Amino acid sequence: MKPIFTRALPVLFCITITGVTAFAQDEPDTAIFNKIRNAELNSSQIPQIAHYLTDVSGSRLAGSKGYKRAANWAVSKLKSWGLANAGLEEWGNFGKQWDIEDFSITLRVPYVTPLRAYPTPWSAGTKGNQQGIVCLLTPQQYQDSSYLIQHAADLKGKWVLLTGNANKGEAKFKPAAERLADTALANLKDNYMASRADIEREIKGVARYKNLDGLIEKAGALGLIIASRTNSDGAVFVQAYTGFRTSDRVGIPQLSMAIEDGQRIKRMVASGQQVEIAVNIKTQTSTADTKGYNVVAEIPGTDPKLKAEVVMLGGHLDSWTAATGATDNAAGCIVMMEAVRLLDSLGLKPKRTIRIALWDGEEEGLFGSYGYVKKHFMDPKTFKTTKEQSKISAYFNLDNGTGKIRGIYTQNNEAVAPLFSRWLKPFADLGATTVTNSNTGSTDHVSFDWAGIPAFQFIQDPLDYETRTHHSNLDDYDHLQMDDLKQAAIIVASFVYQTSVRAQLLPRKPIKKEVFVFEGL
Repeated sequence: MKPIFTRALPVLFCITITGVTAFAQDEPDTAIFNKIRNAELNSSQIPQIAHYLTDVSGSRLAGSKGYKRAANWAVSKLKSWGLANAGLEEWGNFGKQWDIEDFSITLRVPYVTPLRAYPTPWSAGTKGNQQGIVCLLTPQQYQDSSYLIQHAADLKGKWVLLTGNANKGEAKFKPAAERLADTALANLKDNYMASRADIEREIKGVARYKNLDGLIEKAGALGLIIASRTNSDGAVFVQAYTGFRTSDRVGIPQLSMAIEDGQRIKRMVASGQQVEIAVNIKTQTSTADTKGYNVVAEIPGTDPKLKAEVVMLGGHLDSWTAATGATDNAAGCIVMMEAVRLLDSLGLKPKRTIRIALWDGEEEGLFGSYGYVKKHFMDPKTFKTTKEQSKISAYFNLDNGTGKIRGIYTQNNEAVAPLFSRWLKPFADLGATTVTNSNTGSTDHVSFDWAGIPAFQFIQDPLDYETRTHHSNLDDYDHLQMDDLKQAAIIVASFVYQTSVRAQLLPRKPIKKEVFVFEGL
């Protein structure tokens, strides 16, 4: 007597074979991974790429000459490596071009000494070297419009210094830089996630501060200097979220000052000393070209059927102005450029096309990547996707400093988790082992995730990113960890290659059809 399930055996056999085939295609090509690793460890070009994107290009504020220097250099370098279709691609309207031509700030009375401060991006310039008395505002006074109106006469013709309380000299025993411990990696939560409500509160806050600054300008002050508690240990964090649009008023000169210098001036004023400073801010503002531009280049796919599909990788090229934006985010661009250089120079023949993009305007609201996604993949009003959207297998992003890769966020795309776990196994000795279904936000993969494209940010060691370098005057070449960047380039190149040769596109999540969280900034 034959078993009753005999007729089902061919079906079961087919299912088993299919499962084995799917599993096999997702096993990492360790021979290729080792080839990538050896090439990077023996002939890395990361230090040279870093030098040109930071030291030579300078700060890379969106729309500035520095950004265009870096973008044009990147295009030239990608072309020299043999990548196809390398160029600048317009993503939409950005706003004003703003560049510093000259700047100085000096304490003049009661004695002469330089001060540590930096012009706020898109700040107005001064009328030459303007010397004036410093008057103080507490945060509470600054946020009280009625107080500013009542004391307008006290602000006229003076430099207004906004500073809070001192840190009372407490010793700081917590390290400023750290590596992620295994316990931290095992318990990763959602990170850098901003809701629509959070963004709307931020927009309202920016508008409110613009009104308060307008009252200080109306009072006839020479300018506003901010020395807040967020600046410490010589790190001065300099950023702005208004002033770049062509419709934005110029306003008054504004600067960010080291908390230590701000507290020194505050103590002198409190003890009855007259304090005078001299400030010279000379800027060049232009609306000759208000467009924004991303850097894009490709390694063409080699498979006749799959070459029309694309694997993307990228990071944002723009930065703030107090330094050269080394860890935020030249680091990510360095790694991505090195990754495509490795893949192309090794002649690995990816089946799908590999496309690198270095984004513009990320710091002001993911403008470059969102503009690109709207242009190529999905209409934000109808949520209708394009044919091009259906052919993007994945987008990989790097933008959390110079620390080594420790794993990857799946953005709740649970179907990719077992794939990524297998792809990370060859890099366990390099410290990269974690796959988390948690989310991370506030950088360019969010634009792709919104459009229903599998998009991922790598987990990185924080080092001193949040404590010292992020948006600060310390964010220069010497804070880059070259060995960490080499490790990251090896892993990114391997993930991109594996995605390019996989039989199918990476699994997708359904599109939520929600308004993009940064829309309206």
